[in-house]
Amino acid sequence: MAYQIALVQFKPKRKDVQANLDKIQRLLKGLTADLIVLPELSNTGYLYESLVKMLPYAEAKDGSGVFLSGLIELAIATKGIFVSGYAEVEDGMLYNSSAALSSAGVIENYRKIHLYADEKSLFQPGDSGFKVFDAQGVKLGMMICFDWIFPESTRSLALAGAQIIAHPANLVMPYCQNAMITRSIENKVFTITANRIGEEHLKQNKLKFTGESQMTDPAGRVLYRGPKDKETVQIMTIDPEMAVDKHISPRNDLFVDRRPGLYKT
Repeated sequence: MAYQIALVQFKPKRKDVQANLDKIQRLLKGLTADLIVLPELSNTGYLYESLVKMLPYAEAKDGSGVFLSGLIELAIATKGIFVSGYAEVEDGMLYNSSAALSSAGVIENYRKIHLYADEKSLFQPGDSGFKVFDAQGVKLGMMICFDWIFPESTRSLALAGAQIIAHPANLVMPYCQNAMITRSIENKVFTITANRIGEEHLKQNKLKFTGESQMTDPAGRVLYRGPKDKETVQIMTIDPEMAVDKHISPRNDLFVDRRPGLYKT
C-alpha cells in the first residue's frame, strides 16, 4: 500500500494565528498527500508570559476556531489528514494539544501528557491518554514533543495498533531525532517528527529550536532528516504494512515476547 506523508517544518509566529495559517497554506499550495504533519503549537508559537497572555490565541478542540477550521478547509485541497500541534482552551484552561483533522472535521484530539520545563506554568497535564485511530485506512497515533523521552508513549501507541506515530514537536534538546530511531526499532513503527525552526525570546528566556524534522521506518532507517534552520516540506511514500509484523526473528515477536508481569510500573 502506497501512503504519502508530507512533513512540514517552519517557524510559527508568536501571537499571530492567521499569519501561521497563511504560512502553512503557502507552503502546501498545490500539494496532495494522505497525511500532513505540522509542528507543536503551530497556531501560537511557544513562549508566553502567562496563561492569560496565551488564552486569546488558543481555541477549542471542536474545530470552530480560526486555525483548526483553516486546516479543515486545507484538508479539502490536499485530500489528506492533518496532524497539527495547537494551543487548546477548555473551561479557561490551556492544553498543549494535537488534532487530527480531515475535510469532514476533527477526527481525534490528543493532549500532551509529559509537559516540558516552563510548559508546566501554562498548560494542564494532558488527560486524553494515548489513542489510535483510522487515517485513510492506516492506524495512526499522536504524541507531542517531550513525550519522546518516555518509552511508554510510543509503546502505548504501538500496543494499541499504531502503524504510524505523528509527532509534532518544538524540540530544543539535541537528542530526540536519534532517540526516535530507537523508538521505531523497539516498536516496529513509522515515526514522523515534525519539528519547528528558529528562536524565541521572552525576558531572560531564549530558546533555539533544533529543526531536523525526521521520518523513520520500522527498521530504524532514517528516511528523511531535514535542515536545522530552513523551512521545508518533504513528501515521502511509505508502505504502512511494514509496521504490522512485529517479528524480529522467526521465534521472536516484539509484543508476544513481552513479560509485563516482571516489569516495574
